[in-house]
Amino acid sequence: MIDVPSLWAATAPPAAATPALAESLQVDVAIVGAGYTGLSTAVHLAERGVRVCVLEAREPGWGASGRNGGQVNPTLKHDPDELVRLYGADVAEPLIDTVSRSADLVFGLIDRHRIDCAPVRKGWMQVSYSDKAVAGLHARATQWERRGVPVERLDARAVAARMGSDAFVGGWLDGRAGAIQPLAYARGLVRAAQAAGVRVYGHSPVTELHRHGGGWQLRTASGAQVSAEQVVLATNGYSDGLWPGMAQSVLAANSFIVATKPLSHAQAQQILPGNETVSTAQRLLLYFRKDSHNRLLMGGRGLFDDPSGPEDFAHLERSLALLFPQLGQLDFEYRWAGRIAITRDFMPHVHEPSPGLTLALGCNGRGIALCTSLGEQLAGRLCDSSADFAYPISTLQKLPMHGLQRFYIGAGVAWYSLLDRLNLG
Repeated sequence: MIDVPSLWAATAPPAAATPALAESLQVDVAIVGAGYTGLSTAVHLAERGVRVCVLEAREPGWGASGRNGGQVNPTLKHDPDELVRLYGADVAEPLIDTVSRSADLVFGLIDRHRIDCAPVRKGWMQVSYSDKAVAGLHARATQWERRGVPVERLDARAVAARMGSDAFVGGWLDGRAGAIQPLAYARGLVRAAQAAGVRVYGHSPVTELHRHGGGWQLRTASGAQVSAEQVVLATNGYSDGLWPGMAQSVLAANSFIVATKPLSHAQAQQILPGNETVSTAQRLLLYFRKDSHNRLLMGGRGLFDDPSGPEDFAHLERSLALLFPQLGQLDFEYRWAGRIAITRDFMPHVHEPSPGLTLALGCNGRGIALCTSLGEQLAGRLCDSSADFAYPISTLQKLPMHGLQRFYIGAGVAWYSLLDRLNLG
């Protein structure tokens, strides 16, 4: 992954010291990956008195946790009724409830640990260009409304008033959602974990993992070793060959983001004056919002390869210009990308392929709320295997012909782009 300067890296509070592991260590739980899943798991374990260390190949939040759009959306890709159909009510309803409360968990952690990450909780709009799709969005709103979620069904006029663009014919508003500075949140979780006694080590890539006695032994690239009773692998879209088949169980797709220079006060009042976040209901969705300094951000799918120059972001810049022509010529200050892990069923995956080993990955673009929630749930399960656990546990399976993922993503982008243009499906 090429280090492309991001808005978040430029504006986040300084990172806490997380030196590389330089000595042998023995803990109850070793976590590989210092993104939201790993850090949330660590915080919630430490609050239970568990000895924890976190090992990160780069620095905490370097991956998608520090590169995403900052939207805190407490949903899955599947609607509640579809989850009930897939899993049955006994499994689905606890999962739906846990996911529904995931934004509460994020903003609660921010308040409790006084994390400086510009939190805003004004809701999330999901909108569409298609009348057919809007009917589906209103049905989605009804499903969440039945479960006590504050929602609004939006027609074209309501969307235009809230957004400052007449490009969409309707949508819905989820009142649970919000936005944060995502790298600042990750760094705040590091400080919260350290305050609770967690040892967090950056620049400590784990190169070996094997059973040792009744537990596990990990070795970093520098030769330092960690002995642990239990291990959590939380590397998501940056998974490698540490555990066989893990990287091959997801598609690691790039999400590209651009950010303008701060808008003037007059411009900012025209665009999302209520500070909601937005995403489209297209298969190749776009997501956008303003940050705390009135920069306008837009993200969406990009090339399979990492970006090599500003031209790789041109499709996002054109989209902003089309949505908000009243802003005139926009000056873009930041362009960056990060990898998200996409699973075949668009569900988060939790695997337990060996005693004392847990794999957690596949957030499918819902990382902030979902990974924070997943970490809380994992902590409970690691402490008590009989405890209620909301997320389905599945068998690790490689995607067929995973080596062709470049082709999968390229062909999928072309196909879904065609469907979006035709407003089919």
